[in-house]
Amino acid sequence: MRIQSGILIPLGYGKYVRSDQVTAVVPIEEERGAGRRTFVYIQDRPDPLVASRAEDSVVRDLVQEPREVTRVRQQQEILRDLLEALDSVNPTVRDIVRDQSELDLDLTERRIREALED
Repeated sequence: MRIQSGILIPLGYGKYVRSDQVTAVVPIEEERGAGRRTFVYIQDRPDPLVASRAEDSVVRDLVQEPREVTRVRQQQEILRDLLEALDSVNPTVRDIVRDQSELDLDLTERRIREALED
């Protein structure tokens, strides 16, 4: 299991912790109830925080890549594929497309390259 670094993990009731500062996640066994599900131990802090979420939910958030990161990776892959396809379009076809549809493939290609450089 690999913890995702620098991600804010919700503990419930407006509490959040940085994923890379969590040292242990322990289910509460005594006096467990609404708002008291899990002890979350934080680096350099002697007492745990009390999370209202179950331990498996907290752990899942600690090790799972956030949807935003996954989506960005997918978008970058699509842009790379599109860039590769644009490389095969010859200059004459590019001119025809620009004249007939006002779609500038050269500009689109430049913008994709710039976006992938960031």
